[in-house]
Amino acid sequence: MRAITILPGEARQLALTELPTPKPDNGQVLIKVSAAGVNRPDLAQRAGLYPPPEGASPILGLEVAGTVIETGSDVVSPKPGDSVCALLTGGGYAEYAIASAICCLPIPAGFDYVQAAAIPETFFTVWSNLFDRAKLCSGECLLVHGGSSGIGTTAIQLASALGARVIVTAGSREKCDFCMTLGAEAAINYRDHDFVETCKQLTVGRGVDMVLDIVGGDYFPRNLKALAPDGRLLQIAIQTGAKAEINLAAVLMKRLTITGSTLRARDDTFKAAIAQQLLSQVWPLLESGRIKPVIDSLYPLANAAEAHARMESSQHIGKIILEV
Repeated sequence: MRAITILPGEARQLALTELPTPKPDNGQVLIKVSAAGVNRPDLAQRAGLYPPPEGASPILGLEVAGTVIETGSDVVSPKPGDSVCALLTGGGYAEYAIASAICCLPIPAGFDYVQAAAIPETFFTVWSNLFDRAKLCSGECLLVHGGSSGIGTTAIQLASALGARVIVTAGSREKCDFCMTLGAEAAINYRDHDFVETCKQLTVGRGVDMVLDIVGGDYFPRNLKALAPDGRLLQIAIQTGAKAEINLAAVLMKRLTITGSTLRARDDTFKAAIAQQLLSQVWPLLESGRIKPVIDSLYPLANAAEAHARMESSQHIGKIILEV
């Protein structure tokens, strides 16, 4: 099969190479990939900063959409011929990929493979953090950093569709305006405005109930200031750094909850439970058109390096997809 590999050397360039097609083991399916999503963890792995979990494919790619062509002997569903999208621990940048059968979902009615490939990584991540872990409720106010990212565009739509108020930060007027079209009630250009003060103004001094942060670094103490009493901070990435100072007095006085998570290393049982929640709670929203994945750009598999450059530029809005 054709697959993207990371060449040795300091540049860690991507190259299209020929590799053996993998075989599914018990509990697994082999997917003929039609499209694969590009995500920030792929860039971190390419840089040598995010090695795959033990036993995972070293090939980049955490989500795909395509057709099941072979299953392990104990797999009942999905079946060969079924169209699925799947969350992977690796292996998506290839013509064929192995997925755990319980981490596969049917492609939403009316969706093509490109749209479906944009779903798993961000929707699993957002749902598991906002709703499964932190219990975001209707009427609460959520601050989303990086509102125009794949995570951000997903969080805006899901939270607003389920009754929450959403405020976002983004780095340009264009991105802020786009976030408003997705359901955000306010969008803060972080280059021009202090998001802490703006959030206080928008909530009449109270602060937001929850912050979903992919930035880290010096955003951490500012996030604590932006939170209301009993607020929750969800740290799901650390794009600007892993270290920050913390004012423990603010945590005590405002009864704050600080939590973090990564998805890739979680076991398949956890991911399967999230998959079933998505199928029952989110698939109807997708199929009705109330929410949809936002696609920024498409690249052929052979041009994966260009797709990475697009993501590294931070000019994208929504998801970047490889067509296989």
